[in-house]
Amino acid sequence: MGVDVSEIFDKAPTAYMLLDRELRFVWANRAYYDVLGRAPEEILGRVVTEMFPAEGEAEAMLQASFDRVFSLGRTDHLPLIPYPIATADGAVAHRYWSATHTPILNDAGEVAYLLQNTQDVTDLYMKAHRGAAADRPAAGSAPENGVLLRAETVAQQNLELGLATQFFETVFDQAPSIIAIHAGPDHVFRLANLEYRRIAGPERQLIGRPAAEALPELREQGFIDMLDRVYETGEPFALRGAQAFVHTADGPPTEVFVDFVYQPLGGPDGKTVGILVQGHDVTAQKRAEDEQRRAAERFATLAQNMPDHVWTARPDGRLDWASDRIYDFTGAQGDEILGENWARVVHPEDRDRVQPIWAASIEKGIPYDAEFRIRDREDGYRWFLVRAVPVRDADGAVTQWIGTNTDIEDRKITEAALADLNATLEERVAQRNRELERVNATLRQSQKMEAIGNLAGGVAHDFNNLLQAITGSLQLARRELAQDRLSEARLDQAMSAVERGATLAAQLLAFGRRQPLEPRAVDLGRMLNDVAPILHSAVGEGVRIETAVTGGLWNTLVDVANLENALINLVVNARDAMRGRGRLLIELENCEIDAESARLMADVVPGEYVRLSVVDEGCGMGPEVIEKIFEPFFTTKPEGRGTGLGLAMVYGFVKQSGGHVAIESAPGAGATVRLYLPRSLRQEQQVPQRRTGPVTGGSETVLLVEDDADVRRVGAEMLRDLGYSVIEAEDADAGLAVIESDEAFDLLLTDVVMPGTITSREMAMRAQERRPRLPVLFASGYSRDAIVHDGRLDRGIQLLSKPYGRETLARRLRALLDDRPPAPEAMPEAKASPPAAPLAPVPETLPETPPAQAAAGPEAVRGLRIVVCEDDTFIRLDMVEMLEAAGAEVREAATGAEALALLAQAPAQRLLIDVGLPDRSGLEVAREAAARQPDLPVIFATGRDSVPGAEALPGARVLTKPFGQEALLRIVGQTHAPARP
Repeated sequence: MGVDVSEIFDKAPTAYMLLDRELRFVWANRAYYDVLGRAPEEILGRVVTEMFPAEGEAEAMLQASFDRVFSLGRTDHLPLIPYPIATADGAVAHRYWSATHTPILNDAGEVAYLLQNTQDVTDLYMKAHRGAAADRPAAGSAPENGVLLRAETVAQQNLELGLATQFFETVFDQAPSIIAIHAGPDHVFRLANLEYRRIAGPERQLIGRPAAEALPELREQGFIDMLDRVYETGEPFALRGAQAFVHTADGPPTEVFVDFVYQPLGGPDGKTVGILVQGHDVTAQKRAEDEQRRAAERFATLAQNMPDHVWTARPDGRLDWASDRIYDFTGAQGDEILGENWARVVHPEDRDRVQPIWAASIEKGIPYDAEFRIRDREDGYRWFLVRAVPVRDADGAVTQWIGTNTDIEDRKITEAALADLNATLEERVAQRNRELERVNATLRQSQKMEAIGNLAGGVAHDFNNLLQAITGSLQLARRELAQDRLSEARLDQAMSAVERGATLAAQLLAFGRRQPLEPRAVDLGRMLNDVAPILHSAVGEGVRIETAVTGGLWNTLVDVANLENALINLVVNARDAMRGRGRLLIELENCEIDAESARLMADVVPGEYVRLSVVDEGCGMGPEVIEKIFEPFFTTKPEGRGTGLGLAMVYGFVKQSGGHVAIESAPGAGATVRLYLPRSLRQEQQVPQRRTGPVTGGSETVLLVEDDADVRRVGAEMLRDLGYSVIEAEDADAGLAVIESDEAFDLLLTDVVMPGTITSREMAMRAQERRPRLPVLFASGYSRDAIVHDGRLDRGIQLLSKPYGRETLARRLRALLDDRPPAPEAMPEAKASPPAAPLAPVPETLPETPPAQAAAGPEAVRGLRIVVCEDDTFIRLDMVEMLEAAGAEVREAATGAEALALLAQAPAQRLLIDVGLPDRSGLEVAREAAARQPDLPVIFATGRDSVPGAEALPGARVLTKPFGQEALLRIVGQTHAPARP
């Protein structure tokens, strides 16, 4: 059977009400409503002090009782409390009550509500006071009167005591220090002021609870043990800067630092009954001290690691600290430079100048700035810029000086040098003008030589065609007049003249840098040994040739035959200058031309070179002769002793090979001619041996394409004389018609420069596409850019230079026809194997490339992200088309700036770049690109064999122009880090 608690309370004769922590009515029984004359809806939810306001003692007594219940969690009694009550009609009745306040706890053990049981004792109180007023008790009521009077007295005393306690609590709460009172051996909190509660946590219930229960974290930190020791010994205990961690309700522990004392409180018998806790929160001070210490440590660390000297001084300017760098520099120890001793390390000539400046800064509190010399540990002096700034406190007073010494020795040296330069400005300007004039003269000479070279190349072209017709005719005539000795002698004279004319034309082509070169990687030391017998024969017994070859000589890329001719020319000139007697020195050494030296030479690229020097003891030359020495037909020899083309040929050949020629000479002091040939990183390549044996013809059919009718007629007769069948075509268009017909032929012999809608090169490529095994032989006296690029014969090209003789023609034809690969068995024409000597120009295979990578092709290129940088529009479009046809993703740029911008937008997997760009060097662009993207492979597309300076780019390669798609895809498709160029 259940019990209805509300019904039980409603039948109780005394009044009950329930208040929450905000003192709002939550519930009341019927007796409470009857006593007050109120209905529930008038009271519930209202604050008791607002519903029944009171002033003075009544309010103080009631509020104090409420506070004790909520703070201590214990029942509190009010034996007698005067409290006026307003009736329902608004009249105020002065009543006297006896109340009991009981705490109602929640599940967490905290006081959630206050239950008040109150009785109206107004009548008893009035009777007691009437009896007292009559000085005698009323009949039958003396005990009640006494009780009420005593209750009133106790209530009054409690009120006074509560007011006094409230006063002291208010005083303690306003105190800036920590104050708490513990009672008994369990250290129960009797008092904790506002500062103490702030640190402990305002939400915590302290009053009436033992310290270990209210603040359990203090036991772990030893503070409860300290309280126990003070309580047991009766001796006070104090700590300064004690560290404590206070747990908060919803956060990590809070670290605090306090200065405090535990002062024992003695009872009447002298025994300890409690402990007074008094102290100060020094957390902010402690943290400020720690921050100041850390700041000092940071400053010291920073100062010790700065490249400059760092020092500090007191407000009066006396040094009190110096960094280790000052001690290391000066060699001072301890306080040898502190205080005012710093002047000891200042140069004596500077002391009187800088000390007044420092004194003025100290007096005025302004920054210090001076330059003077400081002595080092070796008793030398260096210039320093010395600066200091004042550090001020909150009031603006200087508390410290912080200074630095910056080494400006190099700046002082530079300033002195600049002063000296300014003093000699006029002289330097004149010197510079002379240098510029020298460079301009060199440039004018180079431009003049270039113009003459173009003219010489054009003359040589027509001259060679003329000589070819004469040569063929003479050789055919010789065969027909073989029995006529007189006619044969004349023919020999005519052939000799033709050969001299051919030599003259070759020299003109060499000077004009138009001859087709076949450069190979060569060890010039070995070449010099091979050609030594010829050199000794050329100079005669009166000239002693000495050679000097440096160890570790680099290889160079050069046409060996032309270099031998150039060397013989130089040696013969030296012999003539020495009149056939003397010492001739030939030197070979490695050298490097830096950017500054190259700037003073016209048309010279900085880089690594092999230098060949020919030094004679001849008559020498003056400046006016040296200026013209390389011009064609200029000679210092007597009439009939020279053509004036020897040195011109040397000059043109070396320039065409990417090198440089220099002459040093003076009248009577001999002459030194130096040839600078670019270094090559390739392995040396042996020159193939020329075929010997009897001259033979053949029975095959030759397609002869030649636009010059005389040359074509003589050529056809020479071929037929050798036994070959001949098909003649007057230009490339006619030759292509024969190629695309069903007419059979075994070899194509074609001139290089011809009129027509297509070039001879295009015709030959079409021929080999249709007839993969077809040998092609080009004949030319001047090939221009058709089969020669950057001075080199395109790879895979077979060239017969005009004029050529019957024997030369016969041997070249047999070599090409006999070396043809065998025909594939039953292979359709569309799938025929590629030609043995492809016309598409490809670079020589780099010897460092592994065989597995040489096969890289379209599949290796597919999907690669490539940036192509080439200023020549047609070359760039060709490269882009070839790469995109293989499936690569290509972005193109015409300048170095555009290429770098593309790389900044998105990384690439290859950079294919020309060396000569309109805005800057391709090597500079590649270096900057590699700095941004270190793993970027760089491929230089250039007409030279190497790119001087690219050795610093480990992933760089050289693709030699001209090149075909196969070579391009092979080098781009290589995946591992390639050898350096």
